[in-house]
Amino acid sequence: MTERLGRADLHIHTLASDGTAGAIEILEHVEANLDLDVIAITDHERIDAALAARAIARERGYHVDVVIGEEVTTLGGHLIALWIEETVKPLRSLRSTIAAVHDQGGLAIPAHPLVPYPLCAQGFVLRRLLEDQPRYRPDGIEAFNPTTLGRPMHAQVVRFAEEHELAKVGNSDAHALDAVGSGHTSFPGRSADDLRAAILARTTHHHGTFHGTTAQLGTFQQQLRKYGRDARANLGGRIRRDGSRRDLGYPAGYGSVGGIGDR
Repeated sequence: MTERLGRADLHIHTLASDGTAGAIEILEHVEANLDLDVIAITDHERIDAALAARAIARERGYHVDVVIGEEVTTLGGHLIALWIEETVKPLRSLRSTIAAVHDQGGLAIPAHPLVPYPLCAQGFVLRRLLEDQPRYRPDGIEAFNPTTLGRPMHAQVVRFAEEHELAKVGNSDAHALDAVGSGHTSFPGRSADDLRAAILARTTHHHGTFHGTTAQLGTFQQQLRKYGRDARANLGGRIRRDGSRRDLGYPAGYGSVGGIGDR
């Protein structure tokens, strides 16, 4: 009997950025309900919740491996940085951002690519990078993203990946708890190390189910409520001058390599 492939979701957002579930909620949900072996927390321009999730998963003995990630805003579109330990400076060229990820020993994967929208890497940019030195080349491409950004160009992205022999990954781009795992990557092995090796060897496969329009509208409503809570919490902390801030979705004492939370 053939052993099943590992499963990973490498594009998940938490309360620390524009997600609507905290890191602990996500970990508990994955552990109890989902057949995922690896996840990456990829908040926009920050890694504190990812660091907290990794520490908590290890402390609790959860089966899931947590990869430290970040969705970095570049001048050439959003880039998923994986296996990093420090935040990557945003608003630089896609080329220099990929180099910065590689300089940390990380992997760089353009998110929801080819869509004619500023947040998405364009084909002509990616082709130029793929002809460049290895330091500036993406390590794979997000071939499946179930959101309104990923759906329109899915077939073209798959063809692009095959034409250029890029590793294909599938992700959920989850901003709500029930979306986690709606897109995933399969790979030989079960661990984060196995997954990294599979991406580099281009032996990954993408899977998933596209979201319906109403599901994404529901997430958007949750995000609006979250932004209101965040604003009230931050304002209240300033008025009280007690140092309190919005809920980042993980306990104080986590959120950095040294263990000091971003709170």
